[in-house]
This record gives sequence, C-alpha cells and structure tokens, in this order.
Amino acid sequence: MKEKPNQDQQGTILKNPALYCALIITIAFVLFGMTMPVTAEAWMNSIFSFMVEYLGWSFILSVSVFLILILFVLVSPLGGIKLGKDNEHPQYPLLTWFAMLFSCGMGIGLIFWGVSEPISHYIWPPMGEPYTAGAIHQAMRYSIFHWGFHPWAIYAVVAASLAYFSFRKDLPMMLSSTLEPILGRKGIEGGWGVLVNVIGVFATMFGLATSLGLGAMQIGSGFEALFGIESTERLWVGIVVVITIAAVASTITGIDRGIKNLSRLNLVLAIGLLILVFLLGPTLFILNLLTHSTGEYLQNLIKMSFGLDAAGEGTEGWYGAWTVFYWAWWLAWAPFVGTFIARISRGRTLRTFVVGVLLVPTLVSIIWFSVFGGAALYEEHFGTGGIADAVARNEAAGFFAALELLPASQVLILVGMLLVAIFFITSSDSGTYVNGMLTSGGMLNPPYQLRATWGIIEGAIASILLFTGGLQALQTASIIGGFPFMLLMVLMIYCLLKALFQERQNYSLPEEKERVLSALEDLSSEGKLCKVSED
Repeated sequence: MKEKPNQDQQGTILKNPALYCALIITIAFVLFGMTMPVTAEAWMNSIFSFMVEYLGWSFILSVSVFLILILFVLVSPLGGIKLGKDNEHPQYPLLTWFAMLFSCGMGIGLIFWGVSEPISHYIWPPMGEPYTAGAIHQAMRYSIFHWGFHPWAIYAVVAASLAYFSFRKDLPMMLSSTLEPILGRKGIEGGWGVLVNVIGVFATMFGLATSLGLGAMQIGSGFEALFGIESTERLWVGIVVVITIAAVASTITGIDRGIKNLSRLNLVLAIGLLILVFLLGPTLFILNLLTHSTGEYLQNLIKMSFGLDAAGEGTEGWYGAWTVFYWAWWLAWAPFVGTFIARISRGRTLRTFVVGVLLVPTLVSIIWFSVFGGAALYEEHFGTGGIADAVARNEAAGFFAALELLPASQVLILVGMLLVAIFFITSSDSGTYVNGMLTSGGMLNPPYQLRATWGIIEGAIASILLFTGGLQALQTASIIGGFPFMLLMVLMIYCLLKALFQERQNYSLPEEKERVLSALEDLSSEGKLCKVSED
C-alpha cells in the first residue's frame, strides 16, 4: 500500500537542507562529468593516485581496526544489547532479512567479479609468476579476502551504529544520528549533521549510478553472448531505462512487498545458478580449491589485513590497484548499504546482527568464488582457456565468458542475465529508500514520490554518463569520497562503543533479575529470609 504523506511531513521534507544540498552537488558533478569527461577523469584519477600513494596506509589500518572492534562486540557482553527496545522482536524472518541485506550489500558485485577477479589475479598476481599453480592459490586467497570479513565489517559498523541510535535511542534514521554523543541531539540536525547526511547521499547516488552503468554493460555482454547482439551504448541505455522503471515500480510498493519479494527471488536464482555451475563444472577441483582456499584465507588473514608491500617485494602497484581501491570502494558504499541494513535490522541483538552481517556473508563469498572463480581458473589453467582474454578486453564479460564454456551454457547465461537484472533492481530500490530517508529528516518510510524521484535521477545519471564517457570519472569520484567517510566511521565506532559501555554500566543486570532481587530483599527485611545473595 502506498504511503500518503500529510502536509506536515511534506513541509518538513521541503525544509530539509540536506535535500537541496544533495541535489545541487548531484547536478554539478553530472554536468562536470558530462561536459568535460576527459578532464573530469584526469582530475579524479590524479586525486585518487595521490590518495592511494600517501593515504593507502590509513585505509588498510582503519578497516582492520573496524574488523577487530566489531568482532569484540560479537564476543563481549555488549553483544546482548538489542537494536531496539528490550521487548521487541525482529521485524523480518531470518532468511528474508539475510536475503535483503545480501542483495543490497554485495549480490551484484559477486556476479560481476566472481570470475573476473580470480582471473585478474591469475594473470597479474600480487607476488610470483602469473599463469602458475601458485597464482591460482593467490588469486583465490585474495579474492576471498577482498569480499570477506573486512568489507562486511565496514557495513556492520555503520549499520550497527545507525540501528542502535535510531531504534534504541529513538533518534531519526540519519547518518548524523550516529554522532549524537559528540554533536548532541540538536547538533545532528545542524550544519555538521547536514554535511554528514549529504556525504551519505552523494556516495549513495554516484555509487549506484556508476554501478548501474557497469551492470548495464555486463547485461549487454550477456545479450552479445546469448543472441549475438552487439553490446553498444544504445543497448546499455535501453537496459538502464528498463531497470530504472522496474526499480521505481518496486520502490513504490515498499520494502515489505517490492524489495522483500525480489530479494527472495534473488536468493533462489543465485543458489540455483551456483548449484548448476558446481555440478556442470569441475566439481572435484572446486571442492579441493574451496577447502584449500578457506584454509589459506584464515591462515593468512592477519598478514593480508595489514599488507602494503612497503619494501617493493611484490608486483608494483598491485596493492594500490586492488586492496586499497577495494577498501575505498566499500567505504564509499557504506552510507548506502549500512543505512539499508540498519533499516531492516530492528529487534535483533547486536550478537545476532554481527553474525548475520559479518560471518554468514563471508561464508557465502568463499563458496561463490570457489565455484565460479574455481570453474574459470580450471578452464584457463587446464582447459581450452580464453577467459583471461575476455577479462583483459572487458571485465564485465568475464562472467558470461566462463558460462559459455560449460554444458547448457545458453540456460546458464539466461539465468545469469536475469540474476544480474534483479540484483540491480533491488540495489537501485534500496538506494532510493536510503536517499529518501537521508533527505526527509530520517523517515523510516519516506514518501514514495521522493523515493521515485531519486530513482529516476539515478537512472538519468547513469544513462547520460554512459553516452558521454564520464562514467569512469564519477566512479572514481565516489571512491574518493571513501576517505572522508572513513574519518566519520572512526567517530561512529567511538560513539557506538561509548554508548554501549555506558548502557552496560548503567544496566548491568536485566530488569527481570533486578525485580527478583528487590523482592528477595523485601522478604529479607520482613524476616522471612535470612540472607539474600546476588549470585
């Protein structure tokens, strides 16, 4: 059922400075990328190169610290605190909740990079010679590393902070609310609060627009592989238009119908495709590689977490091009993914939340890369090959190039295209919800008109940039936004831990136990009990 905002809500939205600031910045960057794509790309690449060279250490260190602290919350007594009131139950069933957070978080990325990243590391490994057995093992280890605990720890920090302060402390669903211990209740809606929320809208809009453009290219590669239709700009824009219409239609129906049902369908299709590739591909090799890669990932986790190749032992430029780039990318996506995960996580304890957001997705990533990346590496190393050439020409084509070499390839490619399309619809739908919340003063269900507006703007940005060639510049721009948001996340985790420890100190005993002790003390004072023990 459509939400019908009253006049007070509409007035509040129209008075929200974050809405106008976000629109102005969005239009300015689109015009910049559209009218001067070469200049924009050169400027953004220069800034990003500087960031990688001189600030890469800060990304590596900060993300590792985020992981350590979120694991501390998992195993400590703080994990028993609920993201909501004490008597609240989870808003969504466990499987539905996981399907939505996974579709929003990384579903489309696993499709895009499930084959292309392991193959890329195989032909350009961080250390040693390419096209070797050792390169296969490194390729799998680092692919899992880049999609494992660390990126989900980034999302978990933002989502846990926002869910705690929104549902436990009754603050608006805005990123600025996570800094309430520093800014105060009034400050989260002041100038600094507006700045934090605008950064979130900026990162969400351009991250989604660039991903929508890249996804259109990947679906175009599927059309070329399946029907022989040339993958051109016109086809890409047509795909963007169709996905945008579907996403706007989905967002109008709301989370409980559109996103929830599409996420369930995503999960079914993804599991089905995974099983088919596992059975039709080199099954024994995949099982062996899964076992070996999991062990290598866990054994080398600390080394990889802090690795930067300071002395130049490995391949020049590899860490900047991959690990630092990825950490900046996940940080840039954190406002969007973290806000949406927070929105659907009400009623869960922090411990259950961290298990669902950190551990389960990492396990899925390990299985996904082992199956799809393993099948591709087997064909490239032991079979006819050709996947590496496809990835070198166009990373978006790697996924379908691998499926083409398997039995029943036409069916697999068709399912893959459908999966990519639905993943993009759910990501776009989720993004419009997030931007709606951030520009409506933190409404949990922002008006569908506002959500639809952001969805249309997102599709328009992607279409324009695909035609003008400015997509790469805007992608780099959104990644550059990862550095200031990383600084905000340092403040977020400080505020979250401070609030959690304060709550734990003030309420060290559950209310039920306190009532029992109080009753026992009353009985003791009446002479009915000789001694009261708090053990």
